[in-house]
Amino acid sequence: MENFTIPKSSIKNFKEQLQGTVLFPEDAGYDEARSVWNGMIDRHPAIIVQCIDENDVIIAVKFARENHLLVSVKGGGHGVAGKAVCDDGLMLDMSKMNTVQVDATTRFATVGPGATLGDLDRETVKHGLVVTGGIVSTTGVAGLTLGGGIGYLGRKYGLTIDNLIAANMVTSEGELLHCSKHDNSNLFWALRGGGGNFGVVTSFRFQLHEQNPEMLTAQIFYPMENATQMMQEYRELMAQASDELAAYALVVNIPPVDPFPSELHGSPAFFLLACYAGDHEEGRKILEPLQMMGNPILAVVDTMPYVALQQNFNAGVPKGERYYWKTHFFRELSNEAIQTFLDYAVKIKGPFTLLGFEPLGGAIAHVNAGDTAFVGRDANFALGIWLGWNDPEQDQEMIKWAREFHHAMAPYASEGMYSNYLDQDDDGQILTAYGKNYERLQAVKNLYDPENFFSQNFNIIPKA
Repeated sequence: MENFTIPKSSIKNFKEQLQGTVLFPEDAGYDEARSVWNGMIDRHPAIIVQCIDENDVIIAVKFARENHLLVSVKGGGHGVAGKAVCDDGLMLDMSKMNTVQVDATTRFATVGPGATLGDLDRETVKHGLVVTGGIVSTTGVAGLTLGGGIGYLGRKYGLTIDNLIAANMVTSEGELLHCSKHDNSNLFWALRGGGGNFGVVTSFRFQLHEQNPEMLTAQIFYPMENATQMMQEYRELMAQASDELAAYALVVNIPPVDPFPSELHGSPAFFLLACYAGDHEEGRKILEPLQMMGNPILAVVDTMPYVALQQNFNAGVPKGERYYWKTHFFRELSNEAIQTFLDYAVKIKGPFTLLGFEPLGGAIAHVNAGDTAFVGRDANFALGIWLGWNDPEQDQEMIKWAREFHHAMAPYASEGMYSNYLDQDDDGQILTAYGKNYERLQAVKNLYDPENFFSQNFNIIPKA
């Protein structure tokens, strides 16, 4: 930061143009503003701009361009790789732009880039409306959407991007563009799965869907000795599943809370989490028999508010701990894939770790592969190796284990990777993550950001 030598007069003029706040390292609030969910990320921007509106974004982008500053963009700050924060450059902090406006008549929601899924859900469910949105409510809407958007409601309503009908974006030249299927359609295609490569999205418009705000769910914990059987039952369950059913097969540490027996606290268990987004009586016919299988430690099949379901994992993945992720897509779960997964999962490491498969297919697969930049339409599952721990001295051990686990699962995986689950050392996986869409994405990058001004992302490099 000693190289940050912009004249004081320029800084003064810049600050006077903004509605938002400018923070320097010596300012109160700077450390909080630069912090993100993953505590492994410890970067120090030379300047942080807390934007209030689109005009602030335009002014900040132009200022960064004029002064040759590296730029990063922080929405919800939940991206595990920490691309939201740069060293020595200018960070756009969008957290103040967190408004959610719902039009219940047209079933549209207009969402700011600083909003979290919790912000979005809170406003939509007031009207009995929803849109697909992740599984942790502290996740930012912007990052989730730009990478695709897998969530509990994906099999019924598609990915988050499948429900995005328009967006506003500030380009590297400081120009505000409106994007939809009819306006800047090539850019709109790229935004739906291509990440933050093309500019700063300042507004998202989503199509909402009527949904009972009380979701029928199953939460069943099995001892690890039943895990092979239950993984096979899970495979069969999802092979026959309607679009209303989303089930997750996870290995977790049993939390130290009632009603789990104290002698099991902290030990690994197989966790089947399912939600049914259709008629509750129909759903009970599917979910209640799961309680009879294996030898459950705890089995609950009941309704719960959708907003509570979205918060189900929040306490288990607190901000500021250390996180490291790996991912694969799978078309099928062979016996060999299941066994390899369980061989590693039984040795689960880290108190905040989740390991397992989340369901794709359903409405996600009903969208043509070329309609958006997201890859993985033909996959049926996404594997998450989501490690979380709190001791920095364990960093090397945890990362090594995750990489070995990921490598062992690779022979059974299909092509592509979910870009939202890529971590700090996954820049070499960009071609895999964007797959056959990379060249088209590169063409859009050439058009809207030919100088790679927006490089702090899983970067699509423009052609020379």
